Order: sequence, then C-alpha cells, then structure tokens
Amino acid sequence: MKELKQKVLNYYKQQVQDKEDAFRDMIEALTEGAANDAKGSAGDKHETALSMMHLEQEKLNHKLKEILEQKSILDKIEPDVAPSKIILGSLVEANNMYLFLSAALPKIVVEGTTIFALSPQSPLGSKLLGSEKGSEIEINGTVYLIHEIY
Repeated sequence: MKELKQKVLNYYKQQVQDKEDAFRDMIEALTEGAANDAKGSAGDKHETALSMMHLEQEKLNHKLKEILEQKSILDKIEPDVAPSKIILGSLVEANNMYLFLSAALPKIVVEGTTIFALSPQSPLGSKLLGSEKGSEIEINGTVYLIHEIY
C-alpha cells in the first residue's frame, strides 16, 4: 500500500504540474498578444480588446494561484509516514473506498483502485482528521468506517 500511496501522490503532483504549465502558457500567450496588439492598433475597438485580454489574464492568474496552493499542499506530504491517526497525506480505506487527504482534486484510478482526493477543509476531510482505524464518522446520514490508514 505504501507504493500505491506514493503513486497516488506522484500522479496528483504531475496532474497539478501539467495544469500549472498550461496556465502559465496561456498567460504568456495573452501577455504577448496584448503587447503585439498595443503596437498596431488605436481606438475604441483596441481598448475593448485590450480590456478583455486583461480580464482573461486576471482569471487565469486566479486559477494559477489555486493550482499553486494545491501544489504547495502536495509538496508538504511525506508518503513514507504511516501514522496511527489520519493526517494530511493519509490514504484512508473506508467503506470500500480510498480517500486521499490532500487537496480537493479530481478522482483518479491508480492500479485499478479509485482514489478520491479530499481537502482537510471539506466536511468529510475535517471529520476524518485525527481519526483512528476502526473509527466511525457520519456525514449527511452516511456512516464511514475507517478500515485502514496508510
């Protein structure tokens, strides 16, 4: 299971890195576009186009900031740590599911195992933090029994 946890962490790190690279490329393309547009245009249409580019750039910068926060969380995780209580970076087996306490990221499948990444700030994530093997946690009428912590 230690190998699975390492693979899950690596997969999420790569996914976040790919998103970061894509957003940086889009921001760079917009910046270049705005610079080129500024050289050859004048008038109201030009101002509107420039304004739209700046708005788009702000949106992309906001998304990039979110991605960098996710990356920071993933970088704090030490995959070799196997605690007795659930902490950031724990891979938790509960109700025949695997929950990875890290950042809110899309579910993935690694070696045929479906992994759900949860933020410690999410309702389930916050209740899981500090729980031990054998604990039961209830969220919205669903009881989660913690079978194993990796």
